[in-house]
Amino acid sequence: MARTRAALALIAVTAAAATSVSGGSQADPRTPAALPGLPPPFLTAAVLGDGGLTAGIDAYGDVIDLRTRPAGRPLIDNPYELQAAGAVRARTGVVPLASVADGPSLPFWRADGVRQRYLPGTSVLRTVAEFGDAAVAIECAASDTELGCLSEGPVSFGRELLGGAGRVHLDDARARGIVVREAAAGRRWLGDARSLGTGAPAWADRLYERSLLVMRALVDGRSGAVAAGARDGWAYVWPRDAGAVALALASAGYRQKARRAARFLLALDLGAAARFDGAGEPVEGRPAQGDAAGWTAAAARAAAITTRLPPGMWKDRADYQEKSPGNYLANALSTVDGPKSALYLSFSAHRQWRGFVTEQGLVREAGGGLDSAAAWAVRPFARPELYAAARRTLLRLSDEGGRFGIVPSQDWDEEDPWTAPTAWSAWSLAALAAGDRRTARAAVDRRAALRLLIDLRRAATPAGLLPERVDARTGVPRSTAPLAWSHAFAVLALRRLWPGRGRP
Repeated sequence: MARTRAALALIAVTAAAATSVSGGSQADPRTPAALPGLPPPFLTAAVLGDGGLTAGIDAYGDVIDLRTRPAGRPLIDNPYELQAAGAVRARTGVVPLASVADGPSLPFWRADGVRQRYLPGTSVLRTVAEFGDAAVAIECAASDTELGCLSEGPVSFGRELLGGAGRVHLDDARARGIVVREAAAGRRWLGDARSLGTGAPAWADRLYERSLLVMRALVDGRSGAVAAGARDGWAYVWPRDAGAVALALASAGYRQKARRAARFLLALDLGAAARFDGAGEPVEGRPAQGDAAGWTAAAARAAAITTRLPPGMWKDRADYQEKSPGNYLANALSTVDGPKSALYLSFSAHRQWRGFVTEQGLVREAGGGLDSAAAWAVRPFARPELYAAARRTLLRLSDEGGRFGIVPSQDWDEEDPWTAPTAWSAWSLAALAAGDRRTARAAVDRRAALRLLIDLRRAATPAGLLPERVDARTGVPRSTAPLAWSHAFAVLALRRLWPGRGRP
């Protein structure tokens, strides 16, 4: 494409601190409009980092969240309440501006088109904005304690930056060093992983590698704290999210990383809250949930850590859907308990699972609809007495899903598919297929698992990242991307379908 003279300025201003969200006054700020086929500005669409300084980037190259660690304190904060209200100021965080042919300075969301990709095998993000026949580009990376951005073409950067002097470097030797160093480090990280087995298609390899790089970015390199995502509201540690990441790290061959994540979980007061900060302190606002002890125990087992956790309190607690307290399938499945005798198992489906088992499959609660958490009865909380019911559930939900995956349960009150349930269902269906000697039934389960992974691939952003959820019709992200546990389940499902080296 022909390139005309362009100038690019990068500015940073403090995000508005909102104590309340009205959205009802013409004086309120309004989130700028999205380009066709893209999410709105200031919604996290990518992450930069290596387990140190962590940056959340939107689809237009704006640095909209910057933290000292994946679950650390914010240096640039973008409250999700403002995003939900459509009231994000147009100067939030670090915003690239392009001035083409002596025209006014325009942010990338005013371009004719924007493309965003990671450099292959790295966490270096490239964003290209096209203004007519002109194109401008930036490449950004975060390494250890610093963020660096490089420009392509006649580009300049403003110097009004957040986060303290020396953290952000623009178009200088230090920035180039950060980008080059991070590109090499990302490729080394992938080189240490177990590869997928023979027969894995190219798209599966790409999703696998991108998922491993996402986990590298969102797992604190020192403490093992696993952030659910790279933005306000998600930059906390949920035991179930972190537990799934520990399982995926262990499966992919990163045993020491898995052990660090599991040890972080084992040190938490799991009964104190649903989520924790990067220092392990409870975060107010959401009471403890009924699956925390189970996911922590699963993480410890995957990391080969011997521990004895007390039974988790699962009744009258919220489940993974984080709504009202109750007695839910997901929490019952993840209850920590010891080995069971054959006699116990023979009664288990009739006593322990009474109310959850129906002719159609496993329901979220007595009298409710089928729940994708039925997958947890297969992996990671193996309940062999429930395998048949779990299989019926997952096949039914898969059949009812759309092009971009499934919703969490039949009781879900929205139609937008969620990537984590889609991925964990694929994992368990793949496990059922691998363990079934009946060839015809195993083939059905494997096809269903593969179909869900293809749905997941469609739901991914052009940069290969999995949002929390996407629009059911367009596949455009409706929530933050990437989500750590969606990528963790993708790794587990891919390794179960194409085991490769090492035990899946």
